[in-house]
Amino acid sequence: GLAHAAKKTLDEAGDKASEEEKTAIEAAIKGVEEAVQGEDKDAIEAATKVLSDASAALAQKLYAEQAEAGQAESGEQAAGDDAMDAEFEEVQEETVEEKEDKK
Repeated sequence: GLAHAAKKTLDEAGDKASEEEKTAIEAAIKGVEEAVQGEDKDAIEAATKVLSDASAALAQKLYAEQAEAGQAESGEQAAGDDAMDAEFEEVQEETVEEKEDKK
């Protein structure tokens, strides 16, 4: 679960992850995999927390970069957008019966 997600995040990050981040996450993944082999619940939880903390920092960094890229794209689109805000009023034509009633 968490180890697989962390590996996937690390793969997706590619060059965006520093060597320090990669090393910390890989070590944490190994720690979780080793802890799961045993039956010590506390050790598993501790290893999971270390991995969660290590991968969360990278995930936040990637998310921030994606958000910045998204803002830049939406800014470019807004500058070239020809749409206009306008008010409108729906006009209904009078039916023959309504015209007859007015006479």
